Amino acid sequence: MRSRGSLSFLRWASLGLIFIAVVFTGFQLVRYSRLRATFAPGMRIAGVPMGGLTQEAAAERLVQAYGVPVELYYDDAVIQVKPQVLGFELDLELMLAAADLQRINQPFWGAFWSYLWNDLPSPQPVPLSASIAEDRLRSYLSSEIAPRYDRPPSESVPIAGSVEFSPGIPGTSLDIDRAVVLIEEALRSPGARTVNLTYNQVSAQRPSFQNLETLIKQTIDLSGFDGLTEVYLLDLQTEQEINFAYQFGTNIPPGIAFTAASTVKIPIMVSTYRRFDSPTPDYITNMVALMIERSENDPADRLMEQVMGGNLGPLELTKDMQALGLENTFLSGYFYPGAPLLVRVSTPANQREDISTNPDIYNQTTPAEMGMLMNDIYQCAETGGGSFAAVWPGQISQAECQQMIDYLVLNDIPMLLRAGLPEGTRIGHKHGWIQESDGLLHSMADVAIIYTPGGNYVLTIFMYQSNQLVFDPVNALVADISRAVYNYYNIGK
Repeated sequence: MRSRGSLSFLRWASLGLIFIAVVFTGFQLVRYSRLRATFAPGMRIAGVPMGGLTQEAAAERLVQAYGVPVELYYDDAVIQVKPQVLGFELDLELMLAAADLQRINQPFWGAFWSYLWNDLPSPQPVPLSASIAEDRLRSYLSSEIAPRYDRPPSESVPIAGSVEFSPGIPGTSLDIDRAVVLIEEALRSPGARTVNLTYNQVSAQRPSFQNLETLIKQTIDLSGFDGLTEVYLLDLQTEQEINFAYQFGTNIPPGIAFTAASTVKIPIMVSTYRRFDSPTPDYITNMVALMIERSENDPADRLMEQVMGGNLGPLELTKDMQALGLENTFLSGYFYPGAPLLVRVSTPANQREDISTNPDIYNQTTPAEMGMLMNDIYQCAETGGGSFAAVWPGQISQAECQQMIDYLVLNDIPMLLRAGLPEGTRIGHKHGWIQESDGLLHSMADVAIIYTPGGNYVLTIFMYQSNQLVFDPVNALVADISRAVYNYYNIGK
């Protein structure tokens, strides 16, 4: 039997334990209530730790984390940009509400019991919710970054005293599409806020056509040639043209009448093919080959006589050229010695009073018109279209134009325009010169389609010297001009 004192002690001990338990529970309840008023430990919103923070403090931390400027690296430049400038906006309400929902959905007493036993479930992370105005981002890149930090390429320039060009320096161009992707990734990250912008290499610019024209004129000046030179250049990719006449430092309006000489055999070839359906008979192509490759006059006469209409064959050829719009290109008689002049032809070119090359009354042309005819052949050979198809539908085929160029390529004399080109360059051309009645050479021409890695072009050069045109120095000058144009198209190749 227990004593009354023993029972009293147990009673008070029990009450003490109950009191301690009540106090401990109350303390933990207060602590849990405070904890429940904030985000649970381990809570992450948009990748940012939020445990123990109130909604207001969490919002402030999110704004601080995602308000850090994005650092852009473009080549050697470092640019810091505020996210709002790039159209970035956080949806704070949505993220905080999603995080708070996890707390609300937990029953208070069940969660308190789990808390007491240190068994609270880990909170689920809340993903970033934000918007990016891509149009603002692109606008910023295109109006602020690209104009300021893109490096434009430098233009190649002629090297003084030569026919060479110095290579320009490539530039850079911001890859805006890739930049948008990289910057959006950085804006959506609370830690990785740097972006290495990518850019494209921009090739150095080819000099302007005006610079090329200047270089050609300087080349003429350096040669000491004091006669008349007219140059026609046509870019077969862009259809840009150079056409100038020049004499001893003086510019003269182009479109001057020159003796066509053997270059007029190109119109003869065109008119011949116009009058035969493909395939052209062998006896005709044989005469064309002798006329173009060997520059023989007799086959040219026979073609005009047999194909174009007897005694008036040269006039039929002239009509063909006029139909193509070449009003200054004509042939008014045969090549054979003593051939009669069929008609005296007046043209805008040979009626000029400011300049005259005393052109042959039998055959004349201008550098531009001969260049245009070469372009007609080229376009026909490449696509089957061009002036031939428009003026003579179905009369000259693409295959026939390709054959014409093949014959011009076989005229492979190692002088004039050909002499200025690297070995292996494809050139279809026809040269022309003739001794005048005084036994001297006064004019010289070369007409060509030139194929190069950097682009194809038509180049025609006609030269005249009233006293005497000395072949060797003029040949060297034409080669230098040819080399200058080739170098222009193939800088860095």
